[in-house]
Amino acid sequence: MNFRNLFQSALDYVSERIPVEKMNFEAMVAKKEVPLHRLSWAYYMGGLALFFLLVQVVTGLMLLFYYQPTVSDAHASVEYITEHVAGGALIRNMHAWASSAMIFCVIAHLLTAFAMKAFDKPREITWITGVLLLLITFGFGFTGYLLPWHQIAVNATKIGMQSIEQIGQYLPGQMALWPKMVKEIVQGEASVGQATLSRFYAIHVILLPLSVAGVLGLHLLAIQLHGMSRGIDEAPRRHEKFFPFFVIKDLTVWSVAFLCLFVIALCLPFESLYSYPLFEPFNPKGSTPDGIKPEWYFYFVYYPLEILPFWVILLGSNLVLAILFLAPWLFKGTSRKTLRLLAIAAALYMIVMTVFGEHIYHLFKGTH
Repeated sequence: MNFRNLFQSALDYVSERIPVEKMNFEAMVAKKEVPLHRLSWAYYMGGLALFFLLVQVVTGLMLLFYYQPTVSDAHASVEYITEHVAGGALIRNMHAWASSAMIFCVIAHLLTAFAMKAFDKPREITWITGVLLLLITFGFGFTGYLLPWHQIAVNATKIGMQSIEQIGQYLPGQMALWPKMVKEIVQGEASVGQATLSRFYAIHVILLPLSVAGVLGLHLLAIQLHGMSRGIDEAPRRHEKFFPFFVIKDLTVWSVAFLCLFVIALCLPFESLYSYPLFEPFNPKGSTPDGIKPEWYFYFVYYPLEILPFWVILLGSNLVLAILFLAPWLFKGTSRKTLRLLAIAAALYMIVMTVFGEHIYHLFKGTH
Protein backbone atom coordinates (compact mmCIF):
# COMPACT_ATOMS: atom_id res chain seq x y z
CA MET A 1 0.00 0.00 0.00
CA ASN A 2 1.54 3.31 -1.08
CA PHE A 3 1.47 6.53 0.94
CA ARG A 4 -1.49 7.95 -0.97
CA ASN A 5 -3.66 4.90 -0.30
CA LEU A 6 -2.58 4.86 3.33
CA PHE A 7 -3.51 8.52 3.70
CA GLN A 8 -6.88 7.95 2.03
CA SER A 9 -7.61 4.99 4.32
CA ALA A 10 -6.79 7.10 7.38
CA LEU A 11 -8.96 9.93 6.04
CA ASP A 12 -11.88 7.56 5.43
CA TYR A 13 -11.50 6.11 8.93
CA VAL A 14 -11.60 9.55 10.57
CA SER A 15 -14.41 10.88 8.36
CA GLU A 16 -16.58 7.88 9.26
CA ARG A 17 -16.12 8.60 12.98
CA ILE A 18 -16.33 12.40 12.68
CA PRO A 19 -18.77 12.96 9.79
CA VAL A 20 -18.46 16.69 9.16
CA GLU A 21 -21.48 16.60 6.84
CA LYS A 22 -23.64 16.05 9.96
CA MET A 23 -22.33 19.15 11.73
CA ASN A 24 -25.53 21.13 11.46
CA PHE A 25 -28.53 21.83 13.69
CA GLU A 26 -30.84 19.68 11.60
CA ALA A 27 -28.81 16.48 11.97
CA MET A 28 -27.43 17.02 15.49
CA VAL A 29 -30.58 18.31 17.17
CA ALA A 30 -33.78 18.53 15.13
CA LYS A 31 -33.69 15.03 13.59
CA LYS A 32 -31.81 13.28 16.37
CA GLU A 33 -33.77 10.50 18.10
CA VAL A 34 -33.20 8.52 21.30
CA PRO A 35 -34.05 4.78 21.43
CA LEU A 36 -36.59 3.72 24.06
CA HIS A 37 -36.07 0.34 25.72
CA ARG A 38 -35.52 -1.28 29.14
CA LEU A 39 -32.05 0.28 29.49
CA SER A 40 -33.00 3.78 28.36
CA TRP A 41 -32.46 5.09 31.91
CA ALA A 42 -28.72 4.66 31.36
CA TYR A 43 -28.74 7.48 28.80
CA TYR A 44 -29.21 9.95 31.66
CA MET A 45 -26.03 8.94 33.53
CA GLY A 46 -23.78 10.93 31.22
CA GLY A 47 -25.97 13.99 31.60
CA LEU A 48 -25.85 13.66 35.39
CA ALA A 49 -22.05 13.46 35.29
CA LEU A 50 -22.02 16.64 33.19
CA PHE A 51 -24.39 18.35 35.64
CA PHE A 52 -22.21 17.57 38.65
CA LEU A 53 -19.15 18.77 36.70
CA LEU A 54 -20.90 22.10 36.12
CA VAL A 55 -21.68 22.29 39.84
CA GLN A 56 -17.99 21.65 40.52
CA VAL A 57 -16.97 24.47 38.20
CA VAL A 58 -19.40 27.01 39.68
CA THR A 59 -18.76 26.16 43.35
CA GLY A 60 -15.02 25.82 42.70
CA LEU A 61 -14.87 29.32 41.26
CA MET A 62 -16.68 30.61 44.35
CA LEU A 63 -14.20 28.88 46.66
CA LEU A 64 -11.27 30.40 44.74
CA PHE A 65 -12.23 33.87 46.01
CA TYR A 66 -11.18 32.86 49.54
CA TYR A 67 -8.93 29.81 49.31
CA GLN A 68 -5.20 30.39 49.90
CA PRO A 69 -2.90 27.72 48.36
CA THR A 70 -0.12 27.92 50.96
CA VAL A 71 0.77 25.43 53.69
CA SER A 72 0.44 28.18 56.30
CA ASP A 73 -2.97 29.45 55.18
CA ALA A 74 -4.73 26.67 53.23
CA HIS A 75 -6.44 25.00 56.19
CA ALA A 76 -7.24 28.33 57.83
CA SER A 77 -8.78 29.65 54.60
CA VAL A 78 -10.98 26.54 54.30
CA GLU A 79 -11.99 26.99 57.94
CA TYR A 80 -12.74 30.67 57.27
CA ILE A 81 -14.90 29.75 54.26
CA THR A 82 -16.80 27.19 56.33
CA GLU A 83 -17.38 29.27 59.46
CA HIS A 84 -17.32 32.94 58.49
CA VAL A 85 -18.21 33.43 54.81
CA ALA A 86 -21.95 33.81 54.18
CA GLY A 87 -23.07 30.59 52.51
CA GLY A 88 -19.49 29.31 52.57
CA ALA A 89 -20.31 26.04 54.33
CA LEU A 90 -23.11 25.35 51.85
CA ILE A 91 -20.88 26.04 48.82
CA ARG A 92 -18.04 23.92 50.20
CA ASN A 93 -20.40 21.05 51.03
CA MET A 94 -21.93 21.25 47.56
CA HIS A 95 -18.45 21.13 46.03
CA ALA A 96 -17.44 18.10 48.14
CA TRP A 97 -20.70 16.17 47.69
CA ALA A 98 -20.87 16.98 43.96
CA SER A 99 -17.31 15.66 43.60
CA SER A 100 -18.32 12.24 44.93
CA ALA A 101 -21.57 12.30 42.94
CA MET A 102 -19.71 13.17 39.72
CA ILE A 103 -17.22 10.33 40.17
CA PHE A 104 -20.06 7.89 40.94
CA CYS A 105 -21.96 8.99 37.80
CA VAL A 106 -18.86 8.79 35.58
CA ILE A 107 -18.16 5.22 36.78
CA ALA A 108 -21.83 4.24 36.36
CA HIS A 109 -21.91 5.88 32.92
CA LEU A 110 -18.82 3.96 31.79
CA LEU A 111 -20.20 0.62 33.03
CA THR A 112 -23.64 1.13 31.46
CA ALA A 113 -22.09 2.31 28.20
CA PHE A 114 -19.93 -0.83 28.19
CA ALA A 115 -22.97 -3.02 28.89
CA MET A 116 -24.85 -1.37 26.02
CA LYS A 117 -21.88 -1.76 23.66
CA ALA A 118 -21.78 1.99 23.11
CA PHE A 119 -18.20 1.62 21.81
CA ASP A 120 -19.30 -0.25 18.68
CA LYS A 121 -18.30 1.14 15.29
CA PRO A 122 -18.34 4.10 14.54
CA ARG A 123 -18.36 5.21 18.20
CA GLU A 124 -14.75 4.34 19.07
CA ILE A 125 -13.80 7.99 19.62
CA THR A 126 -16.80 8.48 21.92
CA TRP A 127 -15.65 5.53 24.03
CA ILE A 128 -11.94 6.42 24.19
CA THR A 129 -12.70 10.02 25.18
CA GLY A 130 -15.05 8.63 27.83
CA VAL A 131 -12.24 6.51 29.32
CA LEU A 132 -9.97 9.57 29.30
CA LEU A 133 -12.68 11.54 31.11
CA LEU A 134 -12.81 8.82 33.78
CA LEU A 135 -9.06 9.15 34.36
CA ILE A 136 -9.29 12.95 34.45
CA THR A 137 -12.12 12.68 36.97
CA PHE A 138 -9.96 10.53 39.25
CA GLY A 139 -7.23 13.14 38.79
CA PHE A 140 -9.62 15.82 40.05
CA GLY A 141 -10.39 13.69 43.09
CA PHE A 142 -6.74 12.98 43.90
CA THR A 143 -5.46 16.55 43.49
CA GLY A 144 -8.44 18.19 45.19
CA TYR A 145 -8.06 15.92 48.21
CA LEU A 146 -4.82 17.66 49.26
CA LEU A 147 -6.03 21.26 49.02
CA PRO A 148 -7.64 21.55 52.53
CA TRP A 149 -4.18 20.64 53.94
CA HIS A 150 -5.35 18.62 56.94
CA GLN A 151 -3.78 15.53 58.48
CA ILE A 152 -5.60 12.90 56.46
CA ALA A 153 -5.13 14.76 53.15
CA VAL A 154 -1.37 15.24 53.47
CA ASN A 155 -0.65 11.75 54.78
CA ALA A 156 -2.86 10.09 52.17
CA THR A 157 -1.08 12.10 49.46
CA LYS A 158 2.28 10.93 50.80
CA ILE A 159 1.13 7.32 50.43
CA GLY A 160 -0.02 8.03 46.88
CA MET A 161 3.34 9.58 45.98
CA GLN A 162 5.20 6.62 47.47
CA SER A 163 3.11 4.26 45.34
CA ILE A 164 4.34 6.03 42.19
CA GLU A 165 7.96 5.55 43.24
CA GLN A 166 7.35 1.86 44.01
CA ILE A 167 6.70 1.18 40.33
CA GLY A 168 10.40 1.66 39.63
CA GLN A 169 11.41 -1.63 41.25
CA TYR A 170 9.53 -3.53 38.53
CA LEU A 171 11.12 -1.69 35.57
CA PRO A 172 14.40 -2.66 33.88
CA GLY A 173 17.60 -0.60 33.65
CA GLN A 174 17.34 3.15 33.53
CA MET A 175 13.56 2.91 33.27
CA ALA A 176 13.54 2.08 36.99
CA LEU A 177 14.38 5.75 37.66
CA TRP A 178 11.42 7.13 35.69
CA PRO A 179 8.74 6.72 38.40
CA LYS A 180 10.96 8.51 40.93
CA MET A 181 11.46 11.35 38.43
CA VAL A 182 7.69 11.56 37.88
CA LYS A 183 7.15 11.64 41.64
CA GLU A 184 9.71 14.45 42.06
CA ILE A 185 8.16 16.45 39.23
CA VAL A 186 4.66 16.14 40.69
CA GLN A 187 5.74 16.51 44.32
CA GLY A 188 8.20 19.33 43.64
CA GLU A 189 10.44 18.64 46.64
CA ALA A 190 11.80 15.85 48.85
CA SER A 191 8.54 15.47 50.78
CA VAL A 192 4.98 16.70 50.45
CA GLY A 193 5.09 20.44 51.15
CA GLN A 194 4.48 23.88 49.66
CA ALA A 195 5.72 22.93 46.20
CA THR A 196 3.38 19.92 46.19
CA LEU A 197 0.39 22.02 47.27
CA SER A 198 1.17 24.64 44.60
CA ARG A 199 1.46 22.02 41.88
CA PHE A 200 -1.65 20.14 42.93
CA TYR A 201 -3.52 23.45 43.02
CA ALA A 202 -2.33 24.35 39.51
CA ILE A 203 -3.23 20.88 38.21
CA HIS A 204 -6.65 20.97 39.90
CA VAL A 205 -7.76 24.45 38.80
CA ILE A 206 -5.91 24.88 35.46
CA LEU A 207 -4.49 21.76 33.81
CA LEU A 208 -7.34 19.33 34.51
CA PRO A 209 -10.13 21.83 33.67
CA LEU A 210 -8.42 22.62 30.34
CA SER A 211 -8.02 18.89 29.67
CA VAL A 212 -11.62 18.10 30.54
CA ALA A 213 -12.86 20.97 28.35
CA GLY A 214 -11.05 19.63 25.28
CA VAL A 215 -11.81 15.92 25.82
CA LEU A 216 -15.41 16.55 26.89
CA GLY A 217 -15.96 18.79 23.87
CA LEU A 218 -14.83 16.00 21.54
CA HIS A 219 -16.88 13.45 23.52
CA LEU A 220 -20.10 15.48 23.28
CA LEU A 221 -19.49 16.26 19.60
CA ALA A 222 -19.10 12.56 18.82
CA ILE A 223 -22.31 11.76 20.71
CA GLN A 224 -24.26 14.40 18.81
CA LEU A 225 -22.88 13.28 15.46
CA HIS A 226 -23.66 9.58 15.93
CA GLY A 227 -26.58 9.78 18.36
CA MET A 228 -27.25 7.39 21.19
CA SER A 229 -26.22 3.77 20.69
CA ARG A 230 -29.18 1.44 20.33
CA GLY A 231 -28.29 -0.20 23.66
CA ILE A 232 -29.79 -3.65 23.11
CA ASP A 233 -29.12 -6.52 20.68
CA GLU A 234 -32.49 -6.30 18.97
CA ALA A 235 -33.59 -3.11 17.21
CA PRO A 236 -35.50 -0.75 19.59
CA ARG A 237 -39.21 -0.62 18.81
CA ARG A 238 -39.72 3.01 19.77
CA HIS A 239 -37.79 6.27 19.62
CA GLU A 240 -38.37 9.77 20.93
CA LYS A 241 -37.16 13.13 19.68
CA PHE A 242 -33.94 14.32 21.28
CA PHE A 243 -35.31 17.86 21.23
CA PRO A 244 -37.44 18.79 23.02
CA PHE A 245 -38.57 15.54 24.74
CA PHE A 246 -35.29 13.97 25.84
CA VAL A 247 -33.77 17.38 26.66
CA ILE A 248 -36.76 18.22 28.91
CA LYS A 249 -36.44 14.86 30.69
CA ASP A 250 -32.69 15.38 31.09
CA LEU A 251 -33.22 18.83 32.59
CA THR A 252 -35.86 17.37 34.92
CA VAL A 253 -33.30 14.84 36.17
CA TRP A 254 -30.83 17.71 36.63
CA SER A 255 -33.41 19.62 38.68
CA VAL A 256 -34.07 16.65 40.97
CA ALA A 257 -30.32 16.09 41.34
CA PHE A 258 -29.77 19.74 42.25
CA LEU A 259 -32.57 19.65 44.83
CA CYS A 260 -31.10 16.50 46.44
CA LEU A 261 -27.58 17.95 46.38
CA PHE A 262 -28.75 21.25 47.88
CA VAL A 263 -30.65 19.58 50.71
CA ILE A 264 -27.78 17.20 51.52
CA ALA A 265 -25.20 20.01 51.44
CA LEU A 266 -27.44 22.15 53.64
CA CYS A 267 -28.10 19.48 56.25
CA LEU A 268 -25.10 17.15 56.20
CA PRO A 269 -21.50 18.44 56.32
CA PHE A 270 -19.25 16.26 54.16
CA GLU A 271 -16.85 15.48 57.04
CA SER A 272 -19.68 14.26 59.29
CA LEU A 273 -19.47 10.78 57.75
CA TYR A 274 -15.92 10.24 58.98
CA SER A 275 -15.54 8.36 62.25
CA TYR A 276 -12.09 9.71 63.10
CA PRO A 277 -11.03 13.30 63.99
CA LEU A 278 -8.31 13.79 61.39
CA PHE A 279 -9.33 17.19 60.11
CA GLU A 280 -7.07 19.38 62.20
CA PRO A 281 -4.33 21.29 60.30
CA PHE A 282 -1.43 19.15 59.15
CA ASN A 283 1.40 18.95 61.67
CA PRO A 284 4.69 17.95 59.96
CA LYS A 285 6.18 16.95 63.33
CA GLY A 286 3.23 14.79 64.30
CA SER A 287 2.96 11.06 63.73
CA THR A 288 0.86 9.55 60.97
CA PRO A 289 -2.63 9.14 62.45
CA ASP A 290 -4.43 5.82 62.46
CA GLY A 291 -7.14 5.23 59.89
CA ILE A 292 -5.41 6.94 56.97
CA LYS A 293 -7.10 5.96 53.72
CA PRO A 294 -8.16 7.66 50.49
CA GLU A 295 -11.64 8.76 49.50
CA TRP A 296 -14.24 6.03 48.88
CA TYR A 297 -13.79 6.11 45.09
CA PHE A 298 -10.25 4.72 45.46
CA TYR A 299 -11.24 1.83 47.76
CA PHE A 300 -11.54 -0.57 44.83
CA VAL A 301 -7.76 -0.38 44.39
CA TYR A 302 -6.72 0.66 47.92
CA TYR A 303 -7.91 -2.41 49.84
CA PRO A 304 -6.56 -4.94 47.31
CA LEU A 305 -3.28 -3.01 47.53
CA GLU A 306 -3.28 -3.56 51.29
CA ILE A 307 -3.86 -7.30 50.87
CA LEU A 308 -2.01 -8.33 47.70
CA PRO A 309 1.57 -7.72 46.49
CA PHE A 310 2.08 -4.36 44.80
CA TRP A 311 3.09 -5.96 41.49
CA VAL A 312 -0.23 -7.81 41.29
CA ILE A 313 -2.21 -4.57 41.62
CA LEU A 314 0.11 -2.79 39.19
CA LEU A 315 -0.27 -5.53 36.60
CA GLY A 316 -4.03 -5.76 37.13
CA SER A 317 -4.51 -1.98 36.88
CA ASN A 318 -2.56 -1.71 33.63
CA LEU A 319 -4.41 -4.70 32.22
CA VAL A 320 -7.80 -3.14 33.05
CA LEU A 321 -6.73 0.18 31.48
CA ALA A 322 -5.56 -1.59 28.34
CA ILE A 323 -8.86 -3.50 28.12
CA LEU A 324 -10.85 -0.29 28.53
CA PHE A 325 -8.97 1.57 25.81
CA LEU A 326 -9.04 -1.42 23.45
CA ALA A 327 -12.65 -2.43 24.20
CA PRO A 328 -14.00 -1.37 20.74
CA TRP A 329 -11.68 -3.93 19.13
CA LEU A 330 -11.42 -6.59 21.86
CA PHE A 331 -15.20 -6.93 22.22
CA LYS A 332 -16.14 -6.24 18.60
CA GLY A 333 -18.06 -9.49 18.16
CA THR A 334 -19.25 -9.87 21.76
CA SER A 335 -22.99 -9.86 22.45
CA ARG A 336 -24.51 -7.23 24.70
CA LYS A 337 -25.71 -9.97 27.05
CA THR A 338 -22.10 -11.00 27.72
CA LEU A 339 -21.06 -7.37 28.10
CA ARG A 340 -23.86 -6.80 30.62
CA LEU A 341 -22.61 -9.74 32.69
CA LEU A 342 -19.06 -8.34 32.64
CA ALA A 343 -20.33 -4.87 33.61
CA ILE A 344 -22.41 -6.34 36.46
CA ALA A 345 -19.38 -8.28 37.70
CA ALA A 346 -17.25 -5.11 37.65
CA ALA A 347 -19.98 -3.14 39.45
CA LEU A 348 -20.35 -5.83 42.12
CA TYR A 349 -16.59 -5.85 42.68
CA MET A 350 -16.51 -2.07 43.15
CA ILE A 351 -19.54 -2.11 45.46
CA VAL A 352 -18.10 -4.90 47.59
CA MET A 353 -14.69 -3.21 47.85
CA THR A 354 -16.26 0.16 48.63
CA VAL A 355 -18.77 -1.05 51.22
CA PHE A 356 -17.03 -4.10 52.68
CA GLY A 357 -13.40 -3.50 51.74
CA GLU A 358 -12.34 -2.64 55.28
CA HIS A 359 -14.03 -5.74 56.70
CA ILE A 360 -12.39 -7.93 54.05
CA TYR A 361 -9.02 -6.36 54.86
CA HIS A 362 -9.37 -7.00 58.60
CA LEU A 363 -10.64 -10.53 57.94
CA PHE A 364 -7.66 -11.25 55.69
CA LYS A 365 -5.23 -9.62 58.10
CA GLY A 366 -6.64 -11.62 61.00
CA THR A 367 -6.31 -14.96 59.24
CA HIS A 368 -2.88 -14.47 57.69
